[in-house]
Amino acid sequence: MAAGAVEASASGTLEALLTGERERDCLVHLEHLPARKAVPGAWPAWADQDLVAGYRARGVGLPWRHQTEAAEHAWAGRHVVIATSTGSGKSLPAWLGAVTAIRATRPAARLSELSRRPTALYLSPTKALAADQLHGLQTLLDAAAIRDVRATTVDGDTSLDERDWARDHADIVMSNPDFLHFSMLPGHRRWQRLLFGLRFVVVDECHAYRGVMGAHVSLVLRRLLRVAEHYGGRPTVVLASATTGDPAATAARLLGVEPGAVAAVTEDGSPAGRRTVALWQPPLAEGLEDLEGTDDDAPISGTPDAPRRSTLSEVADLLVDLVSTRRRTLAFVRSRLGAEVIADHARNRLRPQWQPPGSASTALTAQGDGAPAVPEGEPPVGPHSVAAYRGGYLPEERRDLERALRTGELLGLASTNALELGVDIAGLDAVLIAGWPGTRTSLWQQIGRAGRAGAEGLAVLVASDDPLDSYLLRHPEAIFGAPVEATAFDPGNPYVLAPHLCAAAGELPIRAEDLPRFGLTDEVLLDELVARGLLRRRGRCWYWNYDRPETPQSLTDLRGGADTVISVVEEDTGSVVGTVDGARADAVVHEGAIYTHQGRTFRVTHYGDDVALVVAERPPFRTRARSERHVRILGAQDQQVWGPITWHRGSIEVTSRVIGYDRRRLPGLDLMGSYTLDLPERVLRTAAVWWTVETDVLADSGIGPDELPGSLHAAEHASIGLLPLVATCDRWDIGGLSTALHADTFMPTVFVYDGYPGGAGFSERGFAAARSWMRATRDAVASCRCRDGCPACVQSPKCGNGNNPLSKAGARRVLDLLLAHAPA
Repeated sequence: MAAGAVEASASGTLEALLTGERERDCLVHLEHLPARKAVPGAWPAWADQDLVAGYRARGVGLPWRHQTEAAEHAWAGRHVVIATSTGSGKSLPAWLGAVTAIRATRPAARLSELSRRPTALYLSPTKALAADQLHGLQTLLDAAAIRDVRATTVDGDTSLDERDWARDHADIVMSNPDFLHFSMLPGHRRWQRLLFGLRFVVVDECHAYRGVMGAHVSLVLRRLLRVAEHYGGRPTVVLASATTGDPAATAARLLGVEPGAVAAVTEDGSPAGRRTVALWQPPLAEGLEDLEGTDDDAPISGTPDAPRRSTLSEVADLLVDLVSTRRRTLAFVRSRLGAEVIADHARNRLRPQWQPPGSASTALTAQGDGAPAVPEGEPPVGPHSVAAYRGGYLPEERRDLERALRTGELLGLASTNALELGVDIAGLDAVLIAGWPGTRTSLWQQIGRAGRAGAEGLAVLVASDDPLDSYLLRHPEAIFGAPVEATAFDPGNPYVLAPHLCAAAGELPIRAEDLPRFGLTDEVLLDELVARGLLRRRGRCWYWNYDRPETPQSLTDLRGGADTVISVVEEDTGSVVGTVDGARADAVVHEGAIYTHQGRTFRVTHYGDDVALVVAERPPFRTRARSERHVRILGAQDQQVWGPITWHRGSIEVTSRVIGYDRRRLPGLDLMGSYTLDLPERVLRTAAVWWTVETDVLADSGIGPDELPGSLHAAEHASIGLLPLVATCDRWDIGGLSTALHADTFMPTVFVYDGYPGGAGFSERGFAAARSWMRATRDAVASCRCRDGCPACVQSPKCGNGNNPLSKAGARRVLDLLLAHAPA
C-alpha cells in the first residue's frame, strides 16, 4: 500500500460516494465481479537463468500459466497474441524470449559477427507507454545484474546522437509505428544492424489499433516485416492485447498473415481481486452546468431537454469525494479538455476556503466530517492531491505524475486513455469512467485499473447524455453479459493502402510476389498510382517516382488521415490557444463562432489558410453551426431484403457545406438569431449502410407525409448513437443522413456512413448486425422517459440541422416497422 492512501474495500469505497439521495437517484446498477485465483506455470527450460533470477528478485517466483504458454509459442518461432486482462503481465513472455536470445549469442570477435547479434523491436501506441516499458525492463535487468543487454527508446523526440547510438549498439529498441513510418523504414539502410538480427517484434496494446489508424498500423507492420525479410530476418511477432473478440484473426489481419499462423493465448492465469462495478446516472440539474463541453472542438450541448448534470461535473464531484477520504482514484475522460476541466474543478473544491456556489455558510474543507484521520507524516488532502494527465505533457511531467500516483503523493488523477494503455499504475482503490468509452474492450481495460495486483477495487461508469449510455443503464446485460468486440479495421481501404504502397516502393521496389502481403489480388491499384505519376513501372516491379517533390511518407499520417489541423491563434498576442481538426473546423471555428478552451471563451474574427484568429470575450450566448449534406450512391456491394425494407452496403459520396450558424442565449439556449456563411463544399467518398422502404408501407404504420422527415431523422440519430454497440467505433467516427425521397433510390432512405475517406469498417459491422443494432436502437428510444426527444434518445450533439425536424414517436414507429420485418 502506497504512503498517503488508506486500505479500502470496494464496498467501503462505494460507501464514500453514497448518500441517501445519491443511492436513490444515481446508483442504477451494481455488478460484483468475483475474484480470480492464480494458475501458476513454470519457467521454460531454455530461459536465461540470470533473467529468471531477476524476476524472482522482483517477486515473480513463477510465471502465470498464460505467460509460460505464450513464451513457448514465441520461442518456437510462432507469432502469438496474448489477450488477457489488465495487469496480467503480458510483457514477460516477450522479454523472456528476447533477452534469452540476445544473451545466448557469444560475444562477437569481429564486426561481421556483431551484425548477427539478435535484436528486438518494441512498438506501442504512445510514447508514455514505451518509456514506462523501458523503465520496467531496465529495473528487471538491474535486478538480474545483466549488463550485456542494451535497451533504449527511439521516437520523434530522440536526439540525433541518441539515434546514432541506438543504430550502432542497442539490442532492444522501443518505439512507435509513427517513427517506423516516417524515419526507420525510409532510412532502413542505416538501421540494417537492427533489422538484420531482428528476432522479435513486440506490438503492445494492439487492440488500440482500430478503424483508420488500425489500417495504417497494419500496413506499417507489413512494410516492416518485408524490409526485415530483405535483410534475411524472419522475426516472430508477439502481440499484447486486452481481452478482445477473435484475437487470432485480428492479429493475423494486422500482420497480413493467415489466421492459422498466429497462436492465441486467452486463458488468464493471473489472480484478480473482487471488483464492484457501479452504473451511475448523474442527478437532475438545477441549472446550466459550470463545466461546459467534453471536447475541445465539440458543438455545444445542454439543451432544455437535457435535465441532468453534465458527466464532467458529476465525475469531478465524485473524484473529490473519494480523494477526500484518501482513496487513490483515476478518472478516465474522453478528451484532453475534459481531463483538465475535471482536475481544475476538483482542485478548486479541495481548497480550504471553497464554498458551494451561492452559499453563505462557513467555508468547507476537504477534511470535513467523516474523513479519515491524516496518516502521521502525511500532508492533508488539498489541491495538490489532484492532477490531470493527458497527451501533450512533457516526458518529465508525465514521469513525475506517474511516480506521484504510485507513491500516494497524488490521490486523484483525471486522465485521457493514455493511462488506459498499460502504463504501470497499480493498486488503485477506484476508477471513475466519464461516459461509455466506446468499446467493451476499453471499458474492461479501464475497470481493470481498479484493485490491480489482486486487491479489491471499485469502478463507476458515469453515464453521459448519449443514446448508447442511456441504453446501457437500462440494459446492464449488454455490458456484463456480452462478449467483447473484435477490433474493426480495413487495411484494404484504397485511400489508406495507396500511400503505403508508395512508401513501400520508396523503401524497396514492389515485386509481384509482394502483392498478397498488401492484400492485392491484381495490379490495378499499382498501375493507377503509375498513371498518377507517383510510381514508375519496370516489368513487374514498381518504384517510387523520385522526380516528385514530396517524399512518399509525407502522403499520409497514421493518426486518422490527411486532414489539416487548424491552429486557433489569439489575435492580440499571437499565441496558439488550441487546435481543431480540419474535418470539423468549418462548424467550430467559422467567423463569428464562439470557441471554448479550458474554461475561456473566444470569438472567431477570421478563418482561413489553416488558421482561426480569435479574441477573448465572454458573450451571453453560444453558437451552433447549420449545415447541409447530400449523398450520392456510387455502388452497392451487398444487400438484405426484409420484406418491404431493403438494406444495402456500399460506397457513397457525401457532399457537405456549413451554410450558417445560430446564436443561442445562455442559460436556456434560446435562439437569438441566425446568420449565413459562405464556405466551400467538402466531399467525402466513403463506405455506408443504408435502408429503403416504400412510402405506402410507412403510411400503413401511421407515418404520414408531414411526420415522415422528422421520424426518419430521429431514427437516424438514434441508430448512429447505438452503432458503437455492435461496431468498435465512436459516434464521432460516423455520420448519417435521412430523406423522405432520395434522388438515387426514389424512396425514403436512411444512410449511416463512416466518417473517413474510403471507410473504416464501421458501417460494414452495422450491416452484418442490423437486427441487433435496430433492436437496441428501438429499446433505447422506447425506454427513454422524455416526451419529445432528448440527447439520451433522438437528439444529436453534432446535427447540422439543429435537431430539427425530429419526431420521437415517429422514430419509434419506424423502428418497430423495421423489426417487424427483420428475419428471425
